[in-house]
Amino acid sequence: MAMIFVNLPVTDLDRAKAFYTALGFTINPLFTDDNAACVVVEEDHSAFMILTREFFQTFTDLPIGDPTSAASVATAVMLDSRDHVDSTVTAGLGAGGTEARPATDYGFMYQRQLTDPDGNILEFGWMDPKAAEQGPEAYAQQQGAPDPS
Repeated sequence: MAMIFVNLPVTDLDRAKAFYTALGFTINPLFTDDNAACVVVEEDHSAFMILTREFFQTFTDLPIGDPTSAASVATAVMLDSRDHVDSTVTAGLGAGGTEARPATDYGFMYQRQLTDPDGNILEFGWMDPKAAEQGPEAYAQQQGAPDPS
């Protein structure tokens, strides 16, 4: 099975580690040093690599954008319940994150957007397992609701 690493530039590595652990993620010490930290999202499947901006720059010849002024990516993490989404975002807000947009509720899917202290956009969401299995249109028809698209 493939494993996904999302690389994010940060200005203060210790602050970023505190923020991401407040969300309930863990730090893998085997891949953590003064330049980067491996934030485990789901064991053996996905992780964030939070990298100091200087270290991040060694991986590209392009300039590093400023996520506080221009969005270039939003990373979505699906959780197991709406309550888990709410508690994760609440923890992130308490750890220095911000929520620039209100929650989005499509009935079959619920999302909240959280911006980390460096401006990186994280979206936390929950989707009804039946909608995930069938697709939103089929799920909506089964529920007798209007087409969600």
